[in-house]
Amino acid sequence: MRWLIYLGMLVAGALLISQAIALMDLDPLPGDIAYDQGTWHIHIPVLYSLGASGVLALLFWFFRR
Repeated sequence: MRWLIYLGMLVAGALLISQAIALMDLDPLPGDIAYDQGTWHIHIPVLYSLGASGVLALLFWFFRR
């Protein structure tokens, strides 16, 4: 059951970090979500967000021990 909590933290962190990464205007990676229609442009950097969230989760886990 503990892994479910960690998975939830990873996904929530990825969603929060994705907005900060989107402001950095990094090159898109495969797997990123991009939606363009007229004047609307939505880009969600999935891989950058999951990577950053995973690193933060590992750091928190390491310092907690």
